[in-house]
Amino acid sequence: MLSLSTLTVLVPIVSLFGLFYSATVDDNFPQGCTSTSSVCFYSLLLPVTIPVYVFFHLWKWIGIKLFRHN
Repeated sequence: MLSLSTLTVLVPIVSLFGLFYSATVDDNFPQGCTSTSSVCFYSLLLPVTIPVYVFFHLWKWIGIKLFRHN
C-alpha cells in the first residue's frame, strides 16, 4: 500500500500529467474547457479537487489527533 507521503507527491504529479496531456491533445484547450461534457474540463477539475480533498482530509486527521491528545 502507498504511504501518505508518497500519495502527496504522486497525486499532484499525475494531475499535472493529465493537464499537460489535455493541453497537447485538445486544439481549443483554454476556451474549450467550459463544457462539462469535455474531457478537458475534468482534466482541469481534478488538479484542483484532489489537493483540496487531501488538505482537508489531513486537516481533519490532525484535528482528531489534537483533540484526543489534549
